[in-house]
Amino acid sequence: MNYTEVTIECKSTDEVCDRLTALGIDGFVIENEDDFKAFLENNRQYWDYVDASLEESYKGVSRVKFYVEDNDEGASKLAAVRAEFEVKTAPVCDADWENNWKQYYEPLEIGEKLLVVPEWIDCSEEGRVPLRLDPGLLFGTGSHATTRMCLTALEKYAGAGKRALDLGCGSGILGIGALVLGSDFCTACDIDPKAPDTVMENAALNGIGEDKMKVYAGDIIGDAKLRKMLGTGYDIVLANIVSDVIIPLAPFVRDFMAPGGVFITSGIIDGREDEVAAALRSAGLEIIAHHHEEEWHCFECR
Repeated sequence: MNYTEVTIECKSTDEVCDRLTALGIDGFVIENEDDFKAFLENNRQYWDYVDASLEESYKGVSRVKFYVEDNDEGASKLAAVRAEFEVKTAPVCDADWENNWKQYYEPLEIGEKLLVVPEWIDCSEEGRVPLRLDPGLLFGTGSHATTRMCLTALEKYAGAGKRALDLGCGSGILGIGALVLGSDFCTACDIDPKAPDTVMENAALNGIGEDKMKVYAGDIIGDAKLRKMLGTGYDIVLANIVSDVIIPLAPFVRDFMAPGGVFITSGIIDGREDEVAAALRSAGLEIIAHHHEEEWHCFECR
């Protein structure tokens, strides 16, 4: 099936959406500079850096997009919309929209041991440990510098007899990495309520069940009850988040760690590394290694 993309430039997206609904259009995309800026401001805990080209693409933008099928019904809907709005149209071919994004993911060698393999690819490599993953909607595919640095550092510490805690786990890639590298158990947590299902689905791809992994959803900084549920005595604590979360998290890290345990943290953009390092040291942690890749930093701490 082919489609037509319809774009309406407007001052009030709400009014346009209301009218489109009345005309039988039941799905649309709103692109608005003010909404974009508000979204960034209200979700600052998730990032330190936003690509300049993405910000530029929303500059001065206020528009609504929707799609109609290339058939008689779609043509009728488009005609009704044209009668009320000035529109721009563009043909869109159906190229398996749901799965087309998968072409951008390939097996990825990380460190000396791991091979991150998208779950839809049948691939193995002699001498490397496969970590199968369906990234879904949550962060963590292995392609980002912060994830690569954390996994590479993790190789030095994971193994039999070790327990890991993955804070801000996203797709679960770090915690699952600890398990496929031989660790006994991993507890994981993320503020996103979708995380437990996503992480356990990815764990299952690697033959890992609830006997080896437990995932919680919640705010570890603001929820003392959740921190108590996570427990203590972890040989490895992982946090690939952002600086604005790592800094307030730092005072709680030592309580999670076993004697001699290690804290591996990344998501620290250039310019924030000194501030994060100071917070870690103030929390009683010793930085034993500092990695830098692209514009990102990773610390290993005792």
